Amino acid sequence: MHKQELYLRRIHLFICLLISANFCAAQDCNSLTLDDITNPGMYEVASLTESDGIRNGPGYADATIYYPTNATPPFASIAIVPGFISPQSSIQDWGPFLASHGIVAMTIGTNNIFENPENRKDALLDALITLAEENTRTDSPLLDNMDTNKMAVGGWSMGGGGAQLAAASDNNIKAVLALCPWLDPNQVSPADLNHPVPILIFSGENDGVAEPSSHANIHYEYTPETTNKLIYEIGNAGHNIANDPTGGQDEVGKIAISWLKYHLIGDSCYCPLFLDTPSTASNYMTNVVCPEISTATTEIDFDNHFSYHLYPNPTSGNINLKVENINHQTNYEIISLAGAKMSSGVLFHEITSIDVQNLQTGIYIMNVKTALISERIKFMVK
Repeated sequence: MHKQELYLRRIHLFICLLISANFCAAQDCNSLTLDDITNPGMYEVASLTESDGIRNGPGYADATIYYPTNATPPFASIAIVPGFISPQSSIQDWGPFLASHGIVAMTIGTNNIFENPENRKDALLDALITLAEENTRTDSPLLDNMDTNKMAVGGWSMGGGGAQLAAASDNNIKAVLALCPWLDPNQVSPADLNHPVPILIFSGENDGVAEPSSHANIHYEYTPETTNKLIYEIGNAGHNIANDPTGGQDEVGKIAISWLKYHLIGDSCYCPLFLDTPSTASNYMTNVVCPEISTATTEIDFDNHFSYHLYPNPTSGNINLKVENINHQTNYEIISLAGAKMSSGVLFHEITSIDVQNLQTGIYIMNVKTALISERIKFMVK
């Protein structure tokens, strides 16, 4: 890290400490709760349409971009598409809600209200092009304010199915919101949903259009275990329960924000918020394991930051652990989903090969840590 960059990061941390302990992720995450996620959020919101100069994408019809006017860029973003025979307005409440929490949200319509999930996938991918172009459009208020590496997709009903297909088509997408998703149960297969993009699935217990047993539950089951996923079925609810963030006594919006803040924006403080089952849930499952979060506010050494990669994943013999910025205090441990420590050791080299052939088939957690930080990634043993 260059000295100037290190200096600026330390100045930023110092300013955060002066303003409030609640504004810095390096501080006490335990103070954050679901009740802190309000509707609307803390930011003012404005909107753009094609009459304001945004791209008229050929893959969709009608579009509105909602963005925060007083938040600090760069902004992550999401595109959301409606379901069968439904207009943009059917999911449009998500736009201002997400923008009020600092996420640029684009709601779109379809060229034909009868389009299938595959077409809605194409509409979402086209919408992401439009969002990315706002970062370079000269007259856009979002000029140079978009993080084009942090983009998500979402959709309701057939649009939710399209969002799943979009993630399978473009693994650069960072998160999916599937709102009572629908894909033809006679045609969908695990291969269709084989992607690594973290997906949050909402469903209604009494949904007669996309019955959970034939749709949402299948989506969850077919998405790989190595992919972070969560299914939230709202009790006594129907097909429209997740069309806006107020569903499930506002829990739909709160869980969605927590999911996006963690997986799309990268704020680990929000991860624990979606692990507890909401009171409105009739079914709630997730395979997410949250990272250990340091709450220390002193002696933070930015040079100790590291990132690591695991390959191959899945594996059946050895797994290679590549750690950047390794030091003499870097350790690893392999943990089962039940919390049992399976093995551990000290890392001395940038790349370490670890024998896992004695582990039973299943999902495990690789935890790499120093005295200050800990980072976790799931892997599969075949």
